[in-house]
Amino acid sequence: MNINFQNAKFERSAVANTQYPQSDMLEFAFAGRSNVGKSSLINKLLNRKSLARVSGTPGKTITINFYNIDDKVYLVDLPGYGYAKRSKEEVAKWGNMMEDYLANREQLVQTILLVDSRHTPTAQDVQMAEWIRHYHERLVVVATKMDKLKKREIEERLNDIADTLELTEDDILVPFSTADDEGKYSVIDMIEMMRVGVLMPYDEEE
Repeated sequence: MNINFQNAKFERSAVANTQYPQSDMLEFAFAGRSNVGKSSLINKLLNRKSLARVSGTPGKTITINFYNIDDKVYLVDLPGYGYAKRSKEEVAKWGNMMEDYLANREQLVQTILLVDSRHTPTAQDVQMAEWIRHYHERLVVVATKMDKLKKREIEERLNDIADTLELTEDDILVPFSTADDEGKYSVIDMIEMMRVGVLMPYDEEE
């Protein structure tokens, strides 16, 4: 049975693995810079306006937020990176929290990297892509804010993202916009296929 993405609820925030949901449901996590639009993307997927909290202050979210989707999967909003006003202690805490989740969460099927389509991926985006490659065989990237681009810019920007992150033919790049439905159903279908094992998040031959 397909996931009803409109049957969704915020379940909990966590800063340590002892606070994660005690569930065997599969998880799909979203990572990216503080202002890349993770919460907006989650709201768009769920057809909700404000279930995922969109902060007016970049870097405000320093928790891992779990959203229960139809009692079938969790969408997980990871804390954003790249906020210049964070202290060294906060950055270290963020890094430890992220590494623990990515390395040890058995329910995690795929971490999806969000990048701003208007800009070349930053060094931190590249580092996050490397983290994801370490824990997942496939890199899945969503290019947000596509509606901010002129039509003549789209191909160039997507090529720049692919080149900077060194995407391979096994990786996935999804253009996404919250202004319309561009990319929405591509992400939903991808999650659904990974959940049932049609689109494998790893290479079985290795």
